Amino acid sequence: MEPDEDLGQIADGIYANGDENTQRHRPIISSEQLDIEAYAALYSGRTKITRLLFIAGRCGNASMQLEALRMAYDEIKKGENTQLFREVVQKIDGSLGTTYGPDPAWADSVDRRAELRKEKLENELNAYRTNLIKESIRMGYNDFGDFYYAHGQLGEAFKNYVRTRDYCTTAKHIIHMCLNAILVSIEMGQFTHVTSYVSKAEQSQDALDVVTVAKLRCAAGLAHLEAKKYKLAARKFLEVGPELGNNYTEVIAPQDVATYGGLCALASFDRAELKSKVIDNINFRNFLELVPEIRELIHDFYTSHYASCLEYLGNLKANLLLDIHLHDHVETLYDQIRNKALIQYTHPFVSVDLNMMANAFKTSVPGLEKELEALITDNQIQARIDSHNKILYARHADQRNATFQRVLQTGKEFDRDVRSMLLRANLLKHEYILRTSRKH
Repeated sequence: MEPDEDLGQIADGIYANGDENTQRHRPIISSEQLDIEAYAALYSGRTKITRLLFIAGRCGNASMQLEALRMAYDEIKKGENTQLFREVVQKIDGSLGTTYGPDPAWADSVDRRAELRKEKLENELNAYRTNLIKESIRMGYNDFGDFYYAHGQLGEAFKNYVRTRDYCTTAKHIIHMCLNAILVSIEMGQFTHVTSYVSKAEQSQDALDVVTVAKLRCAAGLAHLEAKKYKLAARKFLEVGPELGNNYTEVIAPQDVATYGGLCALASFDRAELKSKVIDNINFRNFLELVPEIRELIHDFYTSHYASCLEYLGNLKANLLLDIHLHDHVETLYDQIRNKALIQYTHPFVSVDLNMMANAFKTSVPGLEKELEALITDNQIQARIDSHNKILYARHADQRNATFQRVLQTGKEFDRDVRSMLLRANLLKHEYILRTSRKH
């Protein structure tokens, strides 16, 4: 390889990248099975149950599936969602013994209490509406929203939460309504609503505390992630303050902020942004400490240790595919990160030995050639491949020709400006002046 003089400073790390003798001896995480109990402990409320059911439906491991269903069963019985309980019992189908079977007595008891509670709420709301007490009406609709949310009727819950908007009298009431609407919208997968209510809540800046701001940024990040706007998602997650803590576990855990933000940043940020907005970001560093694997792979990517970075990504992949928000984006993010690594690797050099590069990326030379061909065709790498000698040659711009073109362009602009000045001077000299008529 022949490093280009301007970019030779980052070449040392790349030279060492594929060399077994010089490569760092850092332990790589093993592709261990997800610890479901530890994972579920990060969350609360409905999202804990939906994440467990999502894992059970996708893991492909019988023991892991039954463990997730068992924990979901136990969690559901702490609440009042009998419909979801029946669905889980059907999925278990007796595999966990009689302890985790149908419990009609419990379900009937919960349903009876629900009917009585609903009747009471209806009577109270009617009384409030008759008396025209705005605050009481707002609380009545809010209680109805909580009731329907607890029983899994998300559509009805959303309607009732939104109805409180007409009876909000303070900015804090509006923010409370927005947070409820955002929570239900995320559960329903309606991320356009999430974006809308985040924007509405952010309009009440004076009433926002630091925890609420962190929650809104998380919600906005999830909406951008769902829309595959990875750069915008990364920015939102990177702006989340450490005040978030465990205050939003009904939606997202701090570890998720590190994972989502880190991967989206790697896929969409350039080298300078990665340094300034991720690596040097003190607030985000607190989140990265919770997920050392993400922290290490970001550092490896920035220091051009691509083999180690890609190995971390490979080991994390199985568990990331079990994430309810990230699973649809894993392949796309991984492809973008790998392409960026290939581009960044070739950038400093006039020529690159494909055998050394293949070793650095732990792949075969034919496979690497295909990847590079795609990037060259897509105009992401300015280079050509010598397939016989297995060398990639960079196509650097002709500096001499570019300089001449700039000089010619400057000359044309100067000629145009001088002609304009002469024309203006002659118009003034001969008093060719058009005066606008004044309107009285």
